Amino acid sequence: MTSVKHDCYEALLADMVGFDTVNHNISGKADAEAELARYLEEVAGGMGLQTRRLPIVGESFNLLVTHEVDADGPWLLFESHLDTVTVAGMTIEPFVAEIGEGKITGRGSCDTKGTGAAMLWALRRYAESGGGTNVAIAYTIDEEIGKTGVRTFTGGQLATLGWRPVGVVIGEPTLLKPVVAHNGIARWKIHTRGVAAHSGDPAKGRSAISMMVRVVDAIEQRYVPSLTASHPLTGKAQCSVNVIRGGVQVNVIPEFCEIEIDRRVVPGEDNATVVPTVERLLEELRGEFPEIEVEQQEPYLDPPLDPAGGEAFAGAVCGVLKGMGLDGEPAGVYYGTDGSQFSAIGISAVVLGPGSIEQAHTKDEWLALDQLERGIEVYLNLMCADWRERT
Repeated sequence: MTSVKHDCYEALLADMVGFDTVNHNISGKADAEAELARYLEEVAGGMGLQTRRLPIVGESFNLLVTHEVDADGPWLLFESHLDTVTVAGMTIEPFVAEIGEGKITGRGSCDTKGTGAAMLWALRRYAESGGGTNVAIAYTIDEEIGKTGVRTFTGGQLATLGWRPVGVVIGEPTLLKPVVAHNGIARWKIHTRGVAAHSGDPAKGRSAISMMVRVVDAIEQRYVPSLTASHPLTGKAQCSVNVIRGGVQVNVIPEFCEIEIDRRVVPGEDNATVVPTVERLLEELRGEFPEIEVEQQEPYLDPPLDPAGGEAFAGAVCGVLKGMGLDGEPAGVYYGTDGSQFSAIGISAVVLGPGSIEQAHTKDEWLALDQLERGIEVYLNLMCADWRERT
């Protein structure tokens, strides 16, 4: 890049799209977000803002951009992740932003470099206006797969900053509607183990696939129907078996089979109880079919975003939106965000940003320019609000 100073926010977002930040778990590229983070560090510095790198062991770093006006005043935190999903199958140039017909295209333009650009541009304008609230933006890594960035930030980095925010605005494409709740996740693998043998004499082996058939049947016929939890904003608890692997070739009785399960946990549920509950079902299955060898692996857990306890901050955000003539009705969504990690440590979070989730992760990803412009105005109005009085 030849310059880190911009006269328009479209150019800032176009530059951000130009960086390949496909999640390293997908691309295999180490420190996938580092180059973009360094670029934003320069841009923010050129705007007169303060920056700080928050290192992550074995990874890149989260970038913190701040504007402090009152050492004793409240802090409002914004957060936007830098990584994107794969570019496989895209029908447009993923890292060359095109601006025209009222939109900007490219991987990450919608999810969620658009929110990151809008936040930084709003903070630039806020710093020039002389507002009274301290404001920070956290640009985090690895949201799309492991949430390493936000987990590290909430798990330790935040405690080193010397302040705790009144709340956090999570940048995701919500069409600028306030999302205060979403479901959490439990994802894990189940293995069955058999005995390999030549398919010409199957009786000498034990099929791990046949065992897994019984396991899948038990999960779908006994466990899934037992899920009755629901939330008025996010719907009903869900569970599905979505990946299966087994066997090595057609003339060998398979000695190994594996499935991957996705369980959506609604606010109010504890996702740590999911695998133990399924284990009780598997123990019943072992009693019915002693030949079954089945074991569960450690799950990946991400909690729900629970609106309980965050009503004051959410109400304040919704009030700002309503004051701008926008939809300020609290909503829930089916997808997950970094917001749940803040909620889990008692910091109120609202997910809010320009663009539609319908354009995220798509083959021709794009963001409407009027949404980007309006997003800057929304973020700026939130920064300008009196957070001493509102929470």
